[in-house]
Amino acid sequence: MTAPVFVDTNVLIYAVDRGDLKKQQAARAWRTELWKSHRGRISFQVLQEFYVNVAQRWPSAREQARAEVRDLLAWRPVAVDGTILERGWKIQDRYQLSFWDALIVAAAKSLAAATCSQKTCKPTKRCMGLR
Repeated sequence: MTAPVFVDTNVLIYAVDRGDLKKQQAARAWRTELWKSHRGRISFQVLQEFYVNVAQRWPSAREQARAEVRDLLAWRPVAVDGTILERGWKIQDRYQLSFWDALIVAAAKSLAAATCSQKTCKPTKRCMGLR
């Protein structure tokens, strides 16, 4: 089996944002591939960030965002527990990331994700063993 791919909030938002059609198309294609391959993974933090951002930017899309969150529960979201919290603090200190971004990287690492779609993963990918 191919390793899981951790998806960050930005990819989910790009998939519904009509403001940049190029990003929307790319995000939708990526999301579709992850559904087909069953490799998509997320965290509850990502689901929360997605919902809050969509509900704030497009209040009329609140129900659509809730439906998307319900669907994404199939990706078996990671909950932040004590282990991820501790790992997140270490990542935050070592790589000078924000606490929230460090938690995303810690969640991706906990899943043994082969890659991380998050922008903040880039400076830490090699050190964290992510592509």
